[in-house]
Parts: sequence; structure tokens; C-alpha cells
Amino acid sequence: MTEPRLNHVQCMDSRGLHRVAYWEWGDAANPRVLVCAHGLARQGRDFDTLARALCSDFRVVCPDVVGRGKSDWLADPIGYQIPAYVADMVTLLARLAADELHWVGTSMGGLIGLGLASLAGSPVRSLVLNDVGPKVQYEALVRIGTYLGVPMRWASVQEAADYLVSISKTFGPHTPEQWLALTRPMLRAVEDDLGPGFVLHYDPAIAVPFRQVTPEVAAAGEAATWAAYDRVQCPVLLLRGADSDLLSHETALEMTARGPKATLREFAGIGHAPTLIAPDQVAAVREFLLPP
Repeated sequence: MTEPRLNHVQCMDSRGLHRVAYWEWGDAANPRVLVCAHGLARQGRDFDTLARALCSDFRVVCPDVVGRGKSDWLADPIGYQIPAYVADMVTLLARLAADELHWVGTSMGGLIGLGLASLAGSPVRSLVLNDVGPKVQYEALVRIGTYLGVPMRWASVQEAADYLVSISKTFGPHTPEQWLALTRPMLRAVEDDLGPGFVLHYDPAIAVPFRQVTPEVAAAGEAATWAAYDRVQCPVLLLRGADSDLLSHETALEMTARGPKATLREFAGIGHAPTLIAPDQVAAVREFLLPP
């Protein structure tokens, strides 16, 4: 089975430098690069299935956004925000030196890609936004805030998987093996007074700026993000879980009618967010990136 290579790139923040890890699939010399960026509390190995399906056609790069996975944690948690993540990705793209760049982003990763694609002279040729748009339902943020950054510890991977399933039912149906595959990279092994165990892979401080978001802050961010969306020049595929509580159907329809006029694909029986593991989800991305 194909496995990725782990690499790092140094990026700058307000306190100095930090390393961003990225998982790389396929031919490192392939000039066609696909970057896959994960959601708020996730990490780059979420895209293993999609990367295996596309690494014959693209050099697939799946970063662990700073504070997650194998990347460094920030000394100043206020840096855990979208503009800083976009800046890190600009540094990563300079390292990759891609002749042709495509972007798949789930939730937060989609907002990072949107920010990058909206820049003047952006290298992004096509953009897949997975269950996210300029208007994020505030109720979904409240739901995510109930578990983000909460200290957790488990005695086994299976115990951790059972918990993560309980907060991730909106991902849709998965086999037990798929849940375990999604869980293992989410964990960091520890040894403490309780013996060996597992904790979540991310810096709990990513919740600090997240918890500062009020309805008023969210509304201001929405206006700025719509303006960014309207500046995007490349083709956009918008994926949505039909039961998503983060991206409403009304917002998705508006995204098909303005700016780059995204092509919308919805998946029944799924909320926030499709994991891009099911064959129909993988096929939707593949057909968009590699049209006949």
C-alpha cells in the first residue's frame, strides 16, 4: 500500500520560526501539485484515501496546519487564525515550486485555500471547497466549541476511536476500519503517572482565538470572506453534506450564482463534513480535477 513521505518547511510567526509538516504522495518531480488542507481539529492524514486515488496524476501534498499533527505548536496562540495559515501556505508553495497548483480544502482548509485563491497573482488553478463557504453558521461554531481544546486522554486507540466517532457522526457512515484509520493520526502517545495512553494530536490553544468569535465577529468575517470569494478567478467545486450545520443550502446556492459560480455537489445522509473517503466523493473530486 502506498505511504506518504513526511517533510517539513520553516515558516515565520510573531515570536520567531516554526516548522510546518507536510505529507507528500506521488512523484516529487511531478509539476502538477495538489494541496489538500484539513479542518480545524484534524490533520493531513485525513486525505490518505483521496491522495492514493490521485497520486498517479498529481504530486499530492497534505500539510499538518501549524499546531496540529507533526507540525510545531505556536508560542503565541493568537497566531492560530486563517491569515497566518495562508502565510504559512505561501511559504510551503515556494518550497514546492509548482508549475500547476490545485487545492482541496475541508472546512478550515477550504477557507485557507479561498484566502490563497483570492490573492492577486494566485497560483491556484482550481479550488475544491469541502463543506465551507463565506457564511459559516454560528450554531455550528458553538457545537464545535463544546469539544475543541478540551483535555482528553484514552488508554487505547479503540477507546479514542469510540470517542471521536461520538463527536464525528456527521461525517457519515464509515466502516470500523475506516474510523480506526481516521483516528490513529489524531493521537499522540504519552507516558505519565497513569501509564501509557493517548491524547489528541493538536495544541489545545488552537481553541483560544476560536472562542473569541462572537456573532458580531462572525458577521464581519463573513463580509470579508464574501469579498474574497468574489475575487476568485479559477473554477470552484463546492462539496456539501446535505445535512451540514456549518454550510447552509442557501449559502451554497448563493456561491453558485456569484463570484466564480461554483459547481455544487451535495451528498445525502452526511453533515459536516464529507471525509472524501466514499467512492462517490472521491469520484466527484477526481472528475473536477481531471475532466475527460
